[in-house]
Amino acid sequence: MAKEQQPEVLKVLDVAKTQFYHFTAVVISGMGFFTDSYDLFCISLVTKLLGRIYYHVEGSAKPGSLPPNVAAAVNGVALCGTLAGQLFFGWLGDKLGRKGAYGITLMLMVGCSIGSGLSFGSSPTSVIATLCFFRFWLGFGIGGDYPLSATIMSEYANKRTRGAFIASVFAMQGFGILAGGMVAIVVSSIFRALYHADPYSVDPIGSTVPQADYVWRIILMFGAVPAALTFYSRMKMPETPRYTALVAKDQTKACQDMAKVLNVEIKEKQQVAQPQNNRSSKFALFSKEFLRRHGLHLLGTASTWFLLDIAYYSQNLFQKDIFSAVGWLPSASSMSALDELYKIARAQTLIALCGTVPGYWVTVFLIDHIGRFAIQLIGFFFMTVFMFVLAIPYHHWTRPENNTGFIVIYGLTFFFANFGPNSTTFVIPAEIFPARFRSTCHGISAAAGKAGAIIGAFGFLYASQNQDKAKTDAGYPPGIGMRNSLIVLGVISILGFFFTFLVPESKGKSLEEMSRENEVEGDQVQPNRVEVTV
Repeated sequence: MAKEQQPEVLKVLDVAKTQFYHFTAVVISGMGFFTDSYDLFCISLVTKLLGRIYYHVEGSAKPGSLPPNVAAAVNGVALCGTLAGQLFFGWLGDKLGRKGAYGITLMLMVGCSIGSGLSFGSSPTSVIATLCFFRFWLGFGIGGDYPLSATIMSEYANKRTRGAFIASVFAMQGFGILAGGMVAIVVSSIFRALYHADPYSVDPIGSTVPQADYVWRIILMFGAVPAALTFYSRMKMPETPRYTALVAKDQTKACQDMAKVLNVEIKEKQQVAQPQNNRSSKFALFSKEFLRRHGLHLLGTASTWFLLDIAYYSQNLFQKDIFSAVGWLPSASSMSALDELYKIARAQTLIALCGTVPGYWVTVFLIDHIGRFAIQLIGFFFMTVFMFVLAIPYHHWTRPENNTGFIVIYGLTFFFANFGPNSTTFVIPAEIFPARFRSTCHGISAAAGKAGAIIGAFGFLYASQNQDKAKTDAGYPPGIGMRNSLIVLGVISILGFFFTFLVPESKGKSLEEMSRENEVEGDQVQPNRVEVTV
């Protein structure tokens, strides 16, 4: 007969009042995600500039653009690194502890952000190859931040506001995307003021001033700043009490760590320890018992994240192409290189400000009231609706007088992605798996998401090309067109809606209740009971 037994120190964590350290942990962990999103999405701002600088074709009617294989590599290599980092650091976080692996990820982000901006070479190929090298390892560090930050925040938070705190960490992504656009606007504005250039149609060579080569480097290197600012604070964070108590099996140390950061007085009462037959600590990852208890849950978290990221990254990484396709941005030949960067950054910043950032924070405020499950269903449902609203009458939206309506509805797809599955797919895996597998399972779920992002990044690049070969970008074969691509993204969102039913609701429940770690056989005596005074 299984009974529910939870260590006293963890009970106190579950009912502890929200304190200053909770907010400190959000900032420390959240600045990692600020850096993550800045680094992953700022590349979409500079790819057209890279094409003009390094792939200009003499006599062409259009400015230079990255060849298909180069564009795919530049956009996707960081995602490949992120996938590898999520799996590796997810596993490492369960083996060494959350804190042990946390500083490594930040050092990779700082070093590789700087390295990306210092990608020099004697030819365009060597510059791009060096850039891809650094962006792979940048992605590797970014990937580690996903399972570690989510797990650390979930294991410190109380059960009443846990969802809001984990979602707050992830919501810093929105500010990172916003910062990427704003930094690009500021830097391009300064260089535009200092170095005037005519549009490409007037002066193909002069439209890209030599100093433009500094612009993309400055934008990429700025990603090192927020990561460097939080490095010391990360190193001072103690190990989470849940890892120490449940995985390292040291309740005394868990009490000491908890007392350091939370406003509690802890007294420990020693008892004679007797063997505890805890069924939840006996099975291995991917064993029959694990699959029986958590197999469908892992399938649910991985599949929904996979489907979400196909749609989300397709939209995010290729906003500039969508804006151009509907006429919201002028033709490339009518702008100089820095004008084009400025206008792309301005458009993406507007979308982030009006759709992306609000969606994240609406989730933060509502997730512990209406639950993760409901928010994820709502998000997938409205993503589907708005994708079809854009796609079915697509030619209506391409008329100049309807551009504003297109952008409003397009912004709403971002709002419901973030007030929806983009937030909840990050939160749920940090709550429903046992402590000794929590970081690994979150890493597996996140890696499935990045596999979807890679499909979105590579697939959308080709699929969205015009069906008429004469109208495709240089070097690309005909695709299925922007309209059909948006229909495909709508269908993917429908699938995400139905796979959500595999995911359990964790609102208001302790982590041990969700993972069933507090089940013990028979009447066993707990070792080392503690008294905690808040």
